[in-house]
Amino acid sequence: MKQRVFVYGTLLRGEVNHHLLAQAEYLGSHRTAACFSLYLLRAYPGAVRGGATAIRGEVYAVDHAGLRRLDRLEDYPALYDRRLLATPFGRAWIYLFRGSVRDRPLIPGGDWRTFVADPDSIRAAGVRRVRDPKTRASRLGDASRQTVAQPIESEPVRSSA
Repeated sequence: MKQRVFVYGTLLRGEVNHHLLAQAEYLGSHRTAACFSLYLLRAYPGAVRGGATAIRGEVYAVDHAGLRRLDRLEDYPALYDRRLLATPFGRAWIYLFRGSVRDRPLIPGGDWRTFVADPDSIRAAGVRRVRDPKTRASRLGDASRQTVAQPIESEPVRSSA
């Protein structure tokens, strides 16, 4: 059974971790309702609930193995949690950062691609040069951490795109 996933950072097409979605079906672009905040954590973003930002991203259909690969990348459930949100393609999982965002810079506009493409942004230039630490082979190869995700209901989210 396939599940849908909304991605908004290094899993987007053309980004460093997109290869993990090579077997997934691309369903389309989506912009969430303005109820999140998107933070720069290191060389990757983290979304948190609460705020007034709509996040731009993409929705994919993944199989069980694909979802497990994403869970390992996102260090679910320790570093990120998964919540369901409404998209035009059906309900999709979104990974929400669980750690502290204190002193973390906000990514304006909720758009990772715009942020990293800005040639005038010193922070964005640094992000482009840093390899995503979540792609370490030891983390991706850790088969001992297999967690079964339980669906978590969230409020319906309307697309503003």
